[in-house]
Amino acid sequence: MNIPEIVGAGLIVIGAGVGIGRIGGSAMDAIARQPEASGKIQTAMLIAAALIEGIGFAALFAA
Repeated sequence: MNIPEIVGAGLIVIGAGVGIGRIGGSAMDAIARQPEASGKIQTAMLIAAALIEGIGFAALFAA
């Protein structure tokens, strides 16, 4: 592995982490505002986080 590939892999991991963190924070805000919708919000949050993680892994292996 050379330096550009290592930097690219690091950026991919950082981007996926920031994306999943923002999803989690937004979901907690939404649950605090509407606790009765917590089940639907959690389901949507987990699906979105899984999709971001999958795309991150695919990009990591493609780099």
